[in-house]
Amino acid sequence: MTPPGAPARRSHRLLDPRLAVGVLLVAGSVVGVVAIVGAAGASVTVYAASRTLTAGDTVDGGDLVPRAVRPDSVDGRYLTDAALDEGAVVTRTVGAGELVPLSAVGTADDVDTASIVVQQAGALPRAVGPGAVVDVWSAAELAEGGYGPPAVLVDGAVVVRVVEDGGLVGGTDDAGVELLVPRDRLARVLQAIAAGESMSLVPLSAGRD
Repeated sequence: MTPPGAPARRSHRLLDPRLAVGVLLVAGSVVGVVAIVGAAGASVTVYAASRTLTAGDTVDGGDLVPRAVRPDSVDGRYLTDAALDEGAVVTRTVGAGELVPLSAVGTADDVDTASIVVQQAGALPRAVGPGAVVDVWSAAELAEGGYGPPAVLVDGAVVVRVVEDGGLVGGTDDAGVELLVPRDRLARVLQAIAAGESMSLVPLSAGRD
């Protein structure tokens, strides 16, 4: 029993301010961790090339594989829809496993290269394979025999494939290579082939399979 004149005991204590601050800090930390984990788990699906695609290749679902990436690493730059318009082609080389840039997908009218097969004089450098970028050097045959000084015929041509039989003319060691060359250089390449010029491919970058 409370003695007469003594103040009545409070039925509950006031919350300690330090305890309240501690609770708020813990709650804030939990919310922050949940937000970070959620952001790390968020992803969008983009598409990569399942094989090396060269300019003019028609692209369909079989040429693409899905990749989950963070949204901030995409930023609208890569292909996010595998349902491409019929007749969609790549306008530049996209290596196997490379994410397909939206800027590399268009129509046949957007392709400014043409495919042509040339003969490499002698053995091919090991780095020459599908997707490799090469400079094509040529040397004109001289009337008195031999060849003149070589010069660059096409710079930055892209290798489509190496001819399987190792050559276009039976009994030679020359190698046939299909190249993508700029359309404005196509006539000069055809002229060099017709004139029997000696051609050599100098790789600038290795191909990707």
